[in-house]
Amino acid sequence: MIAKKALGLPLKGLRFAIKSGDTLVKTASTQVTRFKTRFDEKKAQMALDEQPVAKRNYAKASEQADLSAQEQSIDMREFEFTKAPINWIPATILVATPIAAAIITPWYLFTHQVSAPVWGVFGAFMVWTGISITAGYHRLMAHRAYKAHPIVRNFLLLGSTLAVQGSAFDWVSGHRTHHRHVDDRLDDPYSAQRGFWFSHIGWMLRNYPSGKFDYKNIPDLTKDRVLQIQHKYYGLWVVAMNVGMVAAIGWLLGDVWGTLVIAGLLRLVLTHHFTFFINSFCHMFGTRPYTDTNSARDNFFLAIFTWGEGYHNYHHFFQYDYRNGVKWWQYDPTKWLIAGLSKLGLTSELRTVDDTTIKHAEVQMQFKKAQQQIDTAAVSGIDLPHAMKSFQDRIKFEYDAFTQTVEEWQALKAKTIELKKTEFADRLHEVDDKLKHDYAKIEQKILEHNSNLKTAFRSIGANEKAA
Repeated sequence: MIAKKALGLPLKGLRFAIKSGDTLVKTASTQVTRFKTRFDEKKAQMALDEQPVAKRNYAKASEQADLSAQEQSIDMREFEFTKAPINWIPATILVATPIAAAIITPWYLFTHQVSAPVWGVFGAFMVWTGISITAGYHRLMAHRAYKAHPIVRNFLLLGSTLAVQGSAFDWVSGHRTHHRHVDDRLDDPYSAQRGFWFSHIGWMLRNYPSGKFDYKNIPDLTKDRVLQIQHKYYGLWVVAMNVGMVAAIGWLLGDVWGTLVIAGLLRLVLTHHFTFFINSFCHMFGTRPYTDTNSARDNFFLAIFTWGEGYHNYHHFFQYDYRNGVKWWQYDPTKWLIAGLSKLGLTSELRTVDDTTIKHAEVQMQFKKAQQQIDTAAVSGIDLPHAMKSFQDRIKFEYDAFTQTVEEWQALKAKTIELKKTEFADRLHEVDDKLKHDYAKIEQKILEHNSNLKTAFRSIGANEKAA
């Protein structure tokens, strides 16, 4: 067991390494694939040119007809977006509550004295609702990144209801659709491609086609009796939590209206928009250290207000990891809570991506960045300076070495699976020790590639400054 924990690479997150590693290896061979595609297209065109003229014209006409039909379908779906009816209940809540908070809160603070206990309830409710969305609706239910004891699960469910962001069925169904169709203008419920306003709040104000819930993608939740009740009586749950419970606490504190204004209204609006910023802000501003295949970005500043959800680029690439901030210095209190509860036996089966897969993604993005610099210099139309030519040669050399490392890694993963299938239980510790050693060598190679890339970047930066 100790060896297994020490391994920490393929054994705990092997399933993720297989899924993510396969994708990453495909990315590493982009140039080969691109060449093959161009060759096949040219070959197909030559074959078409050899056909009789009539047959060739028929083929072209059929192709144009198919394209026309496809474009017409897209135009019709876009038309549905422009004519989407107002979604009155969410629209009323999402428009009225910020206006009310902006008017009532300053007035109340100016004309009344709010006691420290009321502010304490406000802070506690901010934490409860925020953590419930991130640890409950998001990482637990939407991505099944871990399992939770019923006490924890129900506590997070109540906090998510207090946040007023829809039932678990609605929230999770929409979120899974978002991950499946991220950045698609027609199918992503809150696509960033439609602009900041749409992805932030606009998608909820109208009954857009992309916002229709498909409960077929949440079969694991629809069987849950508690979630069924929450979904069926969601309106009553919201009123009971946000009015009944808040007012009752205010009565106990001797300030019903102050508690309703501060811990109820103000807290609700802030919780709403902190969450919505993940859909909008984190798809437009920040860095992309792991992938550029979608618009999701890492944003440390937003992570502070969203309980660690700001590391969105990582999340979209490794969505089943219970962590968003994987570096030791990254602020992710949701991760710390889940890990802490596991020590008490209240959470279990915490899913992670192994370090080698993560480092591989980072290095791959470094290569993309380097290639972009080279391409930019080449497109400029001027002769590459000596420093850039040296940089280009260095990158080519490192990329070839990196590709070989990836191949070794893939072979090792396949070997790992086979060994786990064939070795007897009493010899598994020997297998673990050997795999630990082999994976350590792979990881060291990847780290060396990363270090070499950073050195290359620094050298070209120094030469550019000197110039």
